[in-house]
Amino acid sequence: MSSPLSGAAANRRGIAAMALGMASFVANDSLVKYVSQSLPPAQLIFLRGVCATALLLAVAHAMGATRHMRGLLQRPVLLRAAFDAFATVTYLSSLFHLPLGNATAINMATPLFITLFAVLAFGERVGAARWLAIVTGFCGVLLVVQPTGAAFNAYGLLCLGGTVLHATRDLLTRVIDRRVPSILITLSTALSVTLLTGAWSLLQGWKPMQWQQLGLLATASVFLSAGYYLLIIAMREGEMSVIAPFRYAGLLFALVLGYAVWGDVPNLLAWCGIALLLGAGLYVLHGERSRARAALDAATD
Repeated sequence: MSSPLSGAAANRRGIAAMALGMASFVANDSLVKYVSQSLPPAQLIFLRGVCATALLLAVAHAMGATRHMRGLLQRPVLLRAAFDAFATVTYLSSLFHLPLGNATAINMATPLFITLFAVLAFGERVGAARWLAIVTGFCGVLLVVQPTGAAFNAYGLLCLGGTVLHATRDLLTRVIDRRVPSILITLSTALSVTLLTGAWSLLQGWKPMQWQQLGLLATASVFLSAGYYLLIIAMREGEMSVIAPFRYAGLLFALVLGYAVWGDVPNLLAWCGIALLLGAGLYVLHGERSRARAALDAATD
């Protein structure tokens, strides 16, 4: 059983991994958004997945993890990969029929489901203050993305289903044998998404592409691979209910990138949402520091 001090350190590592992972996903999304103007989505995701799979296989070999490839056949690893692949396709299928703000708002409900699953499956103790921080962060998301009520339809329910699948994927990450290297779990994710979208691309059709597009997708695959890996690290460290709210950090990174690249400036409601997101994150960090100090005091008594 881990000590309070080691638990606090694990939470800090998980929080850092989650925040950096979300930044990587935002960079990937920005590149994909640009390329998607000229390529079918399934073809794009498949090609990006091929690059990511090749990269991760090379990194896994360099780390010596390929000696443990049999770990990929463990049931939790296969289940997690399957949930991730279907979650990706479900979310993208809904995204094509929903405003981006609506889809983002629904997908950002993932921390709520993760926390609920953490309570039900792992018996984590989540106090009222932590629930309040998570809900406050989600309210901040709604203020930033400002989804339109008229646009919620059956595809909104499909998007919600993708969100639940993502949360289930993260739950499965916790039950994978710790001896299975995280880089191999990352590889299984990339491979499963690539195979599923490859079949999807055959139904959707392909378009000719240029070397520049392939180069951008290869770059996106680097950020995607980093995001996958950091998310897995985050979900294997500390308490899920503490780490999950920092998924909201992705929205803040997106706002910064949107301003730097496209000159997008948030309106008043969005600034209020940003304040709520920052406040929720700082509150969780303050709570973790307080717990760490209390654990340290108890250990030195």
